[in-house]
Amino acid sequence: MPIVRTRLWAVLTLVLATTASASAAEPSRPNILLILCDDLGYGDVKALNPDGKIATPNMDRLAREGMIFTDAHTSSAVCSPTRYGLMTGRYNWRTKLQSGVLGGLSPRLIEPGRMTIASMLKQHGYHTACVGKWHLGMDWVKKKGKEVTELNIEPREQVFNVDYSQPIKNGPNSVGFDEYFGISASLDMVPFTYIENDRVKVLPTEDRGFELMFGRGKPMTRLGPAAPGFDDADVLPDLTKKTIEIIDRRAADAKQGKPFFIYLPYASPHTPIHPKGDWLGKSGLNPYADFVMQQDFAIGQLLDTLDKHGLTDNTLVIFTSDNGCSPQAKFDELLAKGHNPSYLFRGHKADIYEGGHRVPFLVRWPGKVKAGSKTDQLVCLIDVTATAAEIVGATLPPNAAEDSISFLPTLLGHPGKLARKTLVSHSINGSFAIRDGSWKLSLCPGSGGWSNPRPGMKDDELPPNQLFDLSTDIGEKANLQDKHPETVARLTKLLEKYVTDGRSTPGEPQKNAVAIQIRKDVRSR
Repeated sequence: MPIVRTRLWAVLTLVLATTASASAAEPSRPNILLILCDDLGYGDVKALNPDGKIATPNMDRLAREGMIFTDAHTSSAVCSPTRYGLMTGRYNWRTKLQSGVLGGLSPRLIEPGRMTIASMLKQHGYHTACVGKWHLGMDWVKKKGKEVTELNIEPREQVFNVDYSQPIKNGPNSVGFDEYFGISASLDMVPFTYIENDRVKVLPTEDRGFELMFGRGKPMTRLGPAAPGFDDADVLPDLTKKTIEIIDRRAADAKQGKPFFIYLPYASPHTPIHPKGDWLGKSGLNPYADFVMQQDFAIGQLLDTLDKHGLTDNTLVIFTSDNGCSPQAKFDELLAKGHNPSYLFRGHKADIYEGGHRVPFLVRWPGKVKAGSKTDQLVCLIDVTATAAEIVGATLPPNAAEDSISFLPTLLGHPGKLARKTLVSHSINGSFAIRDGSWKLSLCPGSGGWSNPRPGMKDDELPPNQLFDLSTDIGEKANLQDKHPETVARLTKLLEKYVTDGRSTPGEPQKNAVAIQIRKDVRSR
């Protein structure tokens, strides 16, 4: 009998040891790599636009190995507001930034104490890193008696009002990131220098700018403080290299159940459009298309790095863009050669139309997300927070991620009743649109942005609102507001409720002063 017990104990010990070893080798929480391109159009990804003329084999690989979302949106049609929503799970128009974007010297936009996706994941054992374009403000030390614009791009006379030698407060490290490397805002905004955690890497002692599109001469970016040797063409490869370095450094821990979250907000293919070296001329279309191809190559380098370390199967990769393609891409040149960055959609960056905020959204998670799958489930970038929370088993507090809805069930193949059914969109001038199913109501007479009819252009000749049925009119050509006044009234009331409640998901209302003014603006329509 003792011999039998000894053998049973030996077998049990072996089973427990094997189980523990397998558990360590196969961590349950995935690494998360969140890639945000800047101004990449829906139609620029070949997998999404069969008629597209730009080769994007690595983006297509993500689509082939994961899930395509065909109805994915940013909360805003421009940079800073979208990034706020992505980081907080909250609609951008709930902040004091009601239109436009921040500048490179603007103070912090994310409210003190507000939970972000980074702070939430950090609390759940993730190493958190941000590499790239922040554009959510940070508190620079201003020179004595000098000021910088808070909620707009700083004018030329302010660009040297900052003491760049001093530490920066309230940047990415203050909202949950263990490490940060990147630039403060868009690459056409000052300062032209890298920031690592809370300090600039090289003092910006020069005064210069870059061509908006390489090889075209003027127009130029804004002029301002630049670090000696800083070159706009190096930023895309530098950000990729830094991200690879972090993956290399964290790979061993990731395999031992200590996952990483890397937020990689690229500054490309936004202006300055500068494809480097052999990429220039590679597309046969124009420099913007060349730049998209170079961007795609960078995505391939990241995927290869995950493969090299054996991290692919336990890494959730989300690939998307912050808004539609900018007209700086030269739509006329691209269209003449058969390529439309906006695909079938009306408008482009800055607009309330679909081309302003419907974006590429590809998700790969081997073993969890069916390869080669596609969904028309409505989703918004603000939903990444709730999705990540559900993945790690986090409970969102009542005063956080008030507009975020998890799309994890969609990823796993069974969206159910909790999937997103409504969406609020915002244009560069602060115009609203609200979506419910296939109905979309835009509370403005035109684009609310940069395409025709622009704000102020024939406003008195156009209906004050636009109602479209996207199921039959994806190009937003037929305004049905006169034929369906009941739908206009219903959607307007729904938007008012979302504004007043301070949230669009179930839970305790979160009222604030900003909501009062927004509600007045909506009711004045």
